[in-house]
Amino acid sequence: MKEDAGCAADKNADLKKLTLAVVVRILFVIMILGLMFFLPAGTTHYWQAWLYLAVLIIPMLCLVVFLLVRDPEVLERRMKTKEKEAEQKKIMKLSYIYFFMAFLIPGFDRRYGWSSVPLVIVMLSDFFVLLGYLLFVLVLMKNRYASRIIQVEPGQKVVTTGPYAVVRHPMYLAVLLIYLFSPLALGSYWAMTTTGLLILILIVRIQNEEKVLNTELNGYSEYTHKTKYRLIPGIW
Repeated sequence: MKEDAGCAADKNADLKKLTLAVVVRILFVIMILGLMFFLPAGTTHYWQAWLYLAVLIIPMLCLVVFLLVRDPEVLERRMKTKEKEAEQKKIMKLSYIYFFMAFLIPGFDRRYGWSSVPLVIVMLSDFFVLLGYLLFVLVLMKNRYASRIIQVEPGQKVVTTGPYAVVRHPMYLAVLLIYLFSPLALGSYWAMTTTGLLILILIVRIQNEEKVLNTELNGYSEYTHKTKYRLIPGIW
């Protein structure tokens, strides 16, 4: 009984630590995005940015609460950001450049009026951003080992159902949807100039990840023969 009580206490302590880490991470993300949107814009009267933040943050909070209650291990896995693969470390540095470009340009666009995206396009783009996030959630529900970093864990198996039956990397398809439509959701045509860099990053990351999975994940090679497309059905 004492051992069971000790295990329960340890789990509660771990859950509290994880909850605190998640809260800090979310607050940090909100702060960084807010600074990136509103400082370049020179104003907080930037409704596209407020709507975009709501579309991202509200589903994120719902997912975090759900995972904390139902499956904290998945959330803990998603908190890892330190890549082990040398090539992936280089790709991550390139992704930071993309991130800052894609999210700073819309604010400057808002300040100087470089472009004007119609309301209907902004709303449709927010819809596709939300759709991308919902796909992200679906992937997590199907694959508990879906991590931010490239790694194969003990006991990990190839997932072949759900979105994984359509493309081999549905998580990156979700990322593509979110970031592809983010510039338009933020009311900027000029920020769309970063799209080429986004596509390059995803292609290079996927190619490197598949080398790791083919080597370390049992059954992945056979899976690639069944599910032909990596990212976009009918294209690649």
